[in-house]
Amino acid sequence: MGKLLQDVRYGVRMLLKSPGFAVVTILALALGIGANTAIFSVVNGVLLRPLPFATADRLVFLSEWSQQVPNMSVSYPNFEDWRRETRTMEGMAAFRSNGLILTGGSEPERLTAREVSHNFFAVLGASPAIGRAFLPDEDKPGGERTVILSHGLWQRRFGGDPSIVGKPLTLSDESYTVVGVLPQDFEWQAPVDIWVPIGLGAAGMQNRGNHPGIYVVGLLKPGVTVEQARADMKEIVGRVSQQFPQEVNPNSFTVTTLQNRTTDSIRASLWVLMAAVGFVLLIACANVANLLLARAASRSKEMAIRAAMGAGRVRIIRQLLTESVMLSVAGGALGLLFASWGLEALLAAISDDVPRLLLVNVGLDARVLAFTLGVSVLTGLLFGLAPAIQISKTDLNESLKEGGRTGASSGKHYVRNALVVAEVALSLLLLVGAGLLVKSFLNLQNSDLGFNPQNVLTARIALPEKRYRENAQIENFYKAVEQRVRALPGVEAAGLTVGLPMNGGIESSIAVEGQEQPANPNDAPVAVSLAVSPGYFGAMNIPLVEGRGFTDGDRDDSPRVVVVDEMLAKRFFPAASPLGKRLRFGGPNAEGMHWFEIVGVAKHVKHYGPDEEGRVEVYRPYTQFVLSANHPALRGQPLTYPRGMSIAVRTSGDPNALAPALRGAVLEIDRDQPLSFVQTMDTIVASTIAPQRLATWLLGIFAATALVLAALGIYGVMAYSVTQRTHEIGLRMALGAERRDVLRMIVGQGMKLTLIGVGIGLVGAFVVMRYGLTSLLFGVEASDPLTYVGVALALSAVALLSCFFPARRATKVDPMVALRYE
Repeated sequence: MGKLLQDVRYGVRMLLKSPGFAVVTILALALGIGANTAIFSVVNGVLLRPLPFATADRLVFLSEWSQQVPNMSVSYPNFEDWRRETRTMEGMAAFRSNGLILTGGSEPERLTAREVSHNFFAVLGASPAIGRAFLPDEDKPGGERTVILSHGLWQRRFGGDPSIVGKPLTLSDESYTVVGVLPQDFEWQAPVDIWVPIGLGAAGMQNRGNHPGIYVVGLLKPGVTVEQARADMKEIVGRVSQQFPQEVNPNSFTVTTLQNRTTDSIRASLWVLMAAVGFVLLIACANVANLLLARAASRSKEMAIRAAMGAGRVRIIRQLLTESVMLSVAGGALGLLFASWGLEALLAAISDDVPRLLLVNVGLDARVLAFTLGVSVLTGLLFGLAPAIQISKTDLNESLKEGGRTGASSGKHYVRNALVVAEVALSLLLLVGAGLLVKSFLNLQNSDLGFNPQNVLTARIALPEKRYRENAQIENFYKAVEQRVRALPGVEAAGLTVGLPMNGGIESSIAVEGQEQPANPNDAPVAVSLAVSPGYFGAMNIPLVEGRGFTDGDRDDSPRVVVVDEMLAKRFFPAASPLGKRLRFGGPNAEGMHWFEIVGVAKHVKHYGPDEEGRVEVYRPYTQFVLSANHPALRGQPLTYPRGMSIAVRTSGDPNALAPALRGAVLEIDRDQPLSFVQTMDTIVASTIAPQRLATWLLGIFAATALVLAALGIYGVMAYSVTQRTHEIGLRMALGAERRDVLRMIVGQGMKLTLIGVGIGLVGAFVVMRYGLTSLLFGVEASDPLTYVGVALALSAVALLSCFFPARRATKVDPMVALRYE
C-alpha cells in the first residue's frame, strides 16, 4: 500500500510538470468515457434493469400465433382454458388496451385504460397503495363496476384525495366505484390512467375465432423455465384444438419473457450504439497511447536513471501504469459530468420513442457509477500498457550519453504505427455503419407509403355505448362531425376510419369467391379490414387505381361493397380486373356472412410502418361494418356501427393550428365527447421509424467523432515522425533531395498506414455489418459496395490531408540547421 501511495504521489508531481499533456489527455478520455456512460445509462435503464416487480425474472408474455399474424391477440375462451389447465404457472392474467371518457368535471377527458383480469396485480406481485385490487365477482358479466386509479391520475385529477376509495366516477356514461390507487412507481408498458375488470365484457367475447386485443402475462412457478412453460402450453393448446379444430391451431401460441417483450423494438439499436461508443473509446485510447509514446522521448533519460539506481522493469511499468490509471480515473470523473449533460439531451430526444423511458428513472445510479469506474481503470491499463512496456526497454548506455538524442529509435515506431492502423480500421467500421444507417433512414423517409401524410391532423373519437346504442345515433354523430369539420377554415377534406396507417389494423380472414379455400381454416388469407367514411380516401390522399370509392348511398340496407388494395388485386386476380368480383369476411368458416362486391382498387397503404409491406387491405363503408346476424357466433348480439373511429383532416396550412377548432366542433355536437390522441400524420409516421432514427443520429455522431480522432492520430504520428527525422530530412536535402521527394516520403509513410487500416477495416466492417446491423437496415444491403467504397475514399482523403501538413512542414527544414539538430 505504501509503494502504491508513493507511485501516486510521484505520478501527481510528474503530471503537474506537464499540465498541457494532462489536460489534453483527460479531455480526450472524458469524451470517450462520458459517451459510454451516457449510452450505458440508457441500456441499463431499458434493457438491464429488471422490471419493478418482486418476481420479474419469472414473468412471461403469452399470445396466440399464426403464419400471417405472429403476435396475435388471444381469444377470451382460449385464455380461460390456458389459465385453468396450466401446470407450470402460478397464475395467468389477461389485459387489453381501452379508453374511457371521464365526465363530471370542468370538461370531459378521455383516459387511457387497461381492462385486466382480477388476478392481474397478484400475478405481477403488486398491490394498490390505497384500497384493494379487484375481486373475482367483479371480473365477470354483471359484476359491480369498479376501477383502480393510477397514482398520476389520482394526483392530477383528484388532488391526491386520500378518501377517494369508495367514491363513484362516471366513465363513458357508466357509474364505477373507486376501489384502489396504485403506487407511484408502478409501471406497465406505457402510462395508464385507470384499470377496470376485463370480465365485465366477457359475454361478448366468447367466439374463439375472435381476437379482441387481449394478451396474457403469466407467473412461472419457482424453478420452471420458459422452455418448460412452452412445452406445457403446447399440450394445453393441442387439447383445445382437438375440441375446437375449426377455431384453434395446435401451434398457435408464443411464450417469451416479459422483459424481452417490453424491449424488443429497441434492443438491437441500443446494443449497436453500445458497441459504437466502445469503438470510439478504443480510438481515444489509441490516441492517448500515442501521446504517451511521444512523451516517452522526454522521459527516457529519467527512466534510465531510475533503472541505474536499481529500479527493476516491473517497478517502472507499475509506476507508468499508475500514472495512466490516474489520468483515466480523472477522465472518468470528468466524463461523468459530460454524461449527465449528454444524458439529459439524449433523453429529451428519444424519451417518446423508447419503451420504458417514460416510466423508469434513467440516471447515474450505482450500477452506472460502477461501470464508469471499471471502464476508467480498464482504459488506463489499456492505453498505458504498450507505452509502459516500450519505455521500460530503455537502453541505459544510449539514454545516459551526454550527446545522445532523446528520441526513440526508428525501430520502436511499430507500436505507434500499429495504433494508427487500429484507429483507421475502427473509424472505417463506424463510418460504414453510419453510412449504411443513413442510407437506410433516407430510404425509410422516402418510402412510398401509399398516402400523403403531410398537412393531415388526426384524432380519436370513442362514443360511449350507453348513449350511442343505435346505429342511427352513431351515424348521425359522425356525419355531423364531418360536416362541421369540413366547414372549418383551411380544411380541404375530412374522413373517418377505424384504423389509421402506421398503427396496424383489424385483421380478418377473408374468402374470395371462385378461389380455392385452404383445408385448414387457420391457413386462410388474412387482410387488414378497415371501415371508413366516403371522405377518407380524399382526406388521406389515397389514390384509386381502378373503379370508385364509397358514397353516402353505400349503407347497410344497400348492396354491400368493398374497395380492395392493389396487392390483393394482384394476388387473387393477376390476369383480370377484380371489379365485380366478391369476397366475404371470416374465411372458410364464413357461412352466413354477407358477400361484398369489389367496386374499387386503391393503392396499397403501409399500415405497419414504412419498412413493412404488411398484408392485403380491404376497405368497406363504416355503415356496412355490421356483420350478419345469421353468423352462429353472433346470434343474439346487438350489431352496431363502430363507435370508436379516428378522424383525418387535410388542411391547407399547419394542421396543428386546427386542433382547437377541431375539438370545439366535436364539443358543439356532444359536450361530453372529448378528442384523444390529437396529432399530425407526420408525427405518427415519424414515430414508426424512431429506433432507426435514434441509431442513425447517434451512430453518425460517434462516427464523426471517430473520424476526427483518427485524423488527429494520423496527424500526431506524422508530426512526431517529422520532428524525430529532422536530422535525416536535413541530410537528404543536403545531398540533393527535392522538396517534392520529402513531401512524397512523409505522405507515403502516412498513407501506407492508412491503407493498411482501411483494408483491415473493410474486412471487419463486412463481417460486423452483416451480422450486427442487418435488422436495422431497409432498402440497402449490409454489404452495399457504394457505401464501403465511398467511406474508404472519404477516410483516405481525410488521412491524406492529415499527412499533408506535417509533410509540408518537413519540406521547409533548413539543411544547415537540421545537420546541427540534436
